[in-house]
Amino acid sequence: MTGLGRMQAVDSMLVDELTSIVSAAAAAILEARTHPLEARSKPDLSPVTAADHAAEAVILQGLARVLPGIAVVSEESATDLPPETLRDVFVLVDPLDGTRELLAGRDEFTVNVAIVSGGDPRLGIVAAPAQGLIWRGSEAGGAERLRLTPGAPACAIEDRTAIRTRPCPRSGIVAAVSRSHLDSATQTLLSRLPIGRRLTCGSAIKFCRLAEGAADVYPRLSTTCEWDVAAGHAVLAAAGGLVTAPDGAPLRYGRPSAGFRVASFVAWGDPGAPAMLGF
Repeated sequence: MTGLGRMQAVDSMLVDELTSIVSAAAAAILEARTHPLEARSKPDLSPVTAADHAAEAVILQGLARVLPGIAVVSEESATDLPPETLRDVFVLVDPLDGTRELLAGRDEFTVNVAIVSGGDPRLGIVAAPAQGLIWRGSEAGGAERLRLTPGAPACAIEDRTAIRTRPCPRSGIVAAVSRSHLDSATQTLLSRLPIGRRLTCGSAIKFCRLAEGAADVYPRLSTTCEWDVAAGHAVLAAAGGLVTAPDGAPLRYGRPSAGFRVASFVAWGDPGAPAMLGF
């Protein structure tokens, strides 16, 4: 079967192969962290390190083997992809989401891989290397949280838990908020909701907290990129959640003309929450 045919099937073998690739990338980050990270600022002033590049190399090599012929848009090499090569099906990769958290010595950084088809994220895998956790989800297979030692293949999963979002309460909502990118517009949106507690952390882990029912909403009204969002979006959707623009319009992926930018979004654990809260 061709790489495209296997992707469209979204079968368990492919999901496990991608999980093994993400696990290997997680190990590469932890290994790189034992050496000088050689941090520098990119043109957009975001940091990049040797760990970002090490993880990306592992992922690109693995995807070339597992999904030959499928275009890959990865944060550290997105500008290398001619726009005309981006077809209906492609892979979005953030080899190290939360580089600021890595540099600060926190464990809130992730590896994000998503398969996009028709502008929608159909499958997503998010690994937290320093926590030994992987969240994954697909349209066909639901969502789950795995405990897997970084570098170990998917066949060595130590623990597997199906995850599902929770019904949103009318008060005492738990909001997942960004540790490094909490802007005034997002603060204003949060003030409109009956927030009981804020769960502050970095990277795509915030999507995963919603997916496993530990939080109810995650808004971000500052600009980010498709590779930061797509994998978490896929996991959350597979767990029963919803990610949209603030006006409720669906998020679409695969927009090279916009520099793969996402202007803003709101993620909900309970798809009925916006209507219930009059949002």
